[in-house]
Amino acid sequence: MSQGELATAKNEKVLVSASPRFEKIFDHIELIAAIISGIFIVFGWLLSKWDHESISIAFYLAAFIIGGYAKAKEGIEETIKNKDLNVELLMFFAAIGSAIIGYWTEGAMLIFIFALSGALETYTMNKSQKEISSLLEIQPETATRVANGREEIVHVSSLEVGDSILVKPGERVPADGKIAQGMTTIDESTISGESIPVTKGSGVEVFAGTINLNGSITVEVTKPANETVFQKIIQLVQSAQSEKSPSQLFIERFEGAYVKIVLFVVVLMMFIPHFVLDWSWNTTFYRAMILLVVASPCALVASIMPATLSAISNGARKGILFKGGVHLESLSHVKAIAFDKTGTLTKGKPEVTDFIVRPDLNEHDLLYLISSIENQSNHPLAIAIVQFWKSKNDEVLLQPDQIEDVPGWGLKAQLNKQEWLIGKKDFVGSKEAQAFENGVSTQLENDGKTVVYVKDSSGIAAVIGLQDIVRKETKNALLELKKEGIRTIMLTGDSENTAKSIAAQSKIDEYIAECLPETKVSSLKKIKEQYGNVAMVGDGVNDAPALATANVGIAMGEGSDVAMETADVVLMKNELSRIAEAIRLSRKMNRIIKQNIIFSLTVIMVLIASNFLEFVNLPLGVVGHEGSTILVILNSLRCLGGGNR
Repeated sequence: MSQGELATAKNEKVLVSASPRFEKIFDHIELIAAIISGIFIVFGWLLSKWDHESISIAFYLAAFIIGGYAKAKEGIEETIKNKDLNVELLMFFAAIGSAIIGYWTEGAMLIFIFALSGALETYTMNKSQKEISSLLEIQPETATRVANGREEIVHVSSLEVGDSILVKPGERVPADGKIAQGMTTIDESTISGESIPVTKGSGVEVFAGTINLNGSITVEVTKPANETVFQKIIQLVQSAQSEKSPSQLFIERFEGAYVKIVLFVVVLMMFIPHFVLDWSWNTTFYRAMILLVVASPCALVASIMPATLSAISNGARKGILFKGGVHLESLSHVKAIAFDKTGTLTKGKPEVTDFIVRPDLNEHDLLYLISSIENQSNHPLAIAIVQFWKSKNDEVLLQPDQIEDVPGWGLKAQLNKQEWLIGKKDFVGSKEAQAFENGVSTQLENDGKTVVYVKDSSGIAAVIGLQDIVRKETKNALLELKKEGIRTIMLTGDSENTAKSIAAQSKIDEYIAECLPETKVSSLKKIKEQYGNVAMVGDGVNDAPALATANVGIAMGEGSDVAMETADVVLMKNELSRIAEAIRLSRKMNRIIKQNIIFSLTVIMVLIASNFLEFVNLPLGVVGHEGSTILVILNSLRCLGGGNR
């Protein structure tokens, strides 16, 4: 949704909100019509008992018009648009047929219960749309922009990348950005589904739509209003709710053919039983009308869409965004999941894990000198070493007297009146580095760690082991997937030793090392041949081909835009635990859909058989048919619930 469309939607909402009573009435207009129809039926029935037949019929006619107008209009419009018959028309014909043979009460009851089930279905659809409505309501419209020390209130659409905005306690963040000044606690439940607030300080990202709970912060805008994470959520949920699953598309195609068959059989039943079974013309027509009612696939048609929309909304509330019902349906069939390593299973940034110092040197002093030199470099390993120092100390780092960056090898510097070499083994002297502390570097390399060597004028001074650390939640998330019977596989471009180490730490089932982006795709194809339905989880540009190749692509929300565009499912936060939750939700939805289909088909067959055996009358047929539709819709609402079992 563009910023203009968002503003239009809000303006429309404001106009309707000008009359709250009217808005509430409009939201429940179908239910109100059904209730009024029911009241008219009661009056009509009472009047028929008091021998006021003509007035009774007038009330029944009013019940027909008030209760059936919406569904009849919908049925006629859909028929004209799609050039195909539908269940709404079947109900319309059945009600008219009942009235023709004098069964006004039964026909009116059919209209009443059909209108009631329609109102319930509309309620279900509206309930599933609640996430979009709530997102529109929390979208900030204005922001406090700070320029040259002056504050001005501007519309969020006028914010540009690089602008500074002030967000006070209790306000919603109006745009995606990074905190330039201040520290606060942010409620990110609207973005991530996580209810626990997060404390954030300078340099940390914040997202539009989240709530600043306590501190006053200045934020530098990093994305225009129409490209925020918040807007992506709205767009993804909207597209998901408009896209239909294969099961739903099949049911809709089936509906048109089924309705034609029912009408053909009903026409035959108006004549054949009279000659074959010696039924009277009145009985024959009456049974044909019952068949028209009980054979209608209302419950079958309502078996899938309400459940799918409810599940999509449930996922959106928890930060799991499905791009359509097809992907939600497919996820339950996944037998194996392939994971990218960097940024998915791991934090994506190297951290110091080992710092081994020559016995004659002081560990604190040496780290201070090394960090002072590495502070002059922007290499990821150098940044990790400096961060390691800063996490333990707050002393101001020194400025080297002289420094030289030797590309591909390391740093050469003059500090404290001696020369320092920091870098690879061959840069400092391979044999000497290998022999340091009884060959400790060999063990570090075998553990899959990157080793940085430090040399002073006396020889090797220290060895530093670094590694991309496995996320805290990774191990538990993979265990959850194993409980669901999912095989887990890691695809990484790292060496065999590094891959083996990360696999052991994360408890992943299998790993494939030294994968280039193109070999990731070929590896994934082999996994698909072995396991059938496979999902791929990644966050980088290089993961996009594999995400597209998998049966279901899952992108981490904090990853690249390319990965999110390519994927079928997006986790708005890098929380791997949400994958098992998404699979459980998918399985619950498919289980409910199967229950609905089996139940609705069983009811139809039982009612059709009972009609031929003359066990069921029109009122009972109406109650049985429409009652099954209501039960199917209520069962679908379970997908909105918190539990996914």
